[in-house]
Amino acid sequence: MTDDGDDGGGVAPGPDGGLRCSWGLSTEDYVAYHDEEWGRPVHGDDALYERLCLEAFQSGLSWLTILRRREGFRTAFADFKIASVAAFTDADAARLLADPGIIRNRAKIEATLANARTLVDWSPGELETLIWSYAPDPATRPTPRTISDVPAITAESTALSKGLKKRGIRFVGPTTAYALMQACGLVNDHLVRCVAREARP
Repeated sequence: MTDDGDDGGGVAPGPDGGLRCSWGLSTEDYVAYHDEEWGRPVHGDDALYERLCLEAFQSGLSWLTILRRREGFRTAFADFKIASVAAFTDADAARLLADPGIIRNRAKIEATLANARTLVDWSPGELETLIWSYAPDPATRPTPRTISDVPAITAESTALSKGLKKRGIRFVGPTTAYALMQACGLVNDHLVRCVAREARP
């Protein structure tokens, strides 16, 4: 996770005095997301499709912008149920482009719909299996001490990006793929003294 306002440092005390990654303390929204979601394993095709879509929408923006619109996104995109989004029509696309509750970026909206139409033909669990097959061995990864130790791209995220693109998934470059890996717990990038690192299942 890199984001606006990050000082490139390490951990800082949170509201309860526990040390947390400094980026996760800038707003109440971030504290909850950092503590309860980021870096915790996500499974299930629909859940991973949602994260894939939201990370794509975040590209070029602050994650906080997406986080604060997440319920709007879920309402607009039928809770990110792949089968439901795959059935969206041109009228739905027009509706999305006019929806102030989401990011109205035509290319990202079109990619979200196109990806659902691709994924609906996959076998159940196929997206989950593909994504998780790129999770690196934790033993090979040094524990980050500061934000500057956390990469934006890795060999695994580059391979994941290529693997998804090869299967027809759009708008998922290596940086977006690594953000997905961080958010969905394929890697644990909580810093060494962060309370959430040890709390991670």
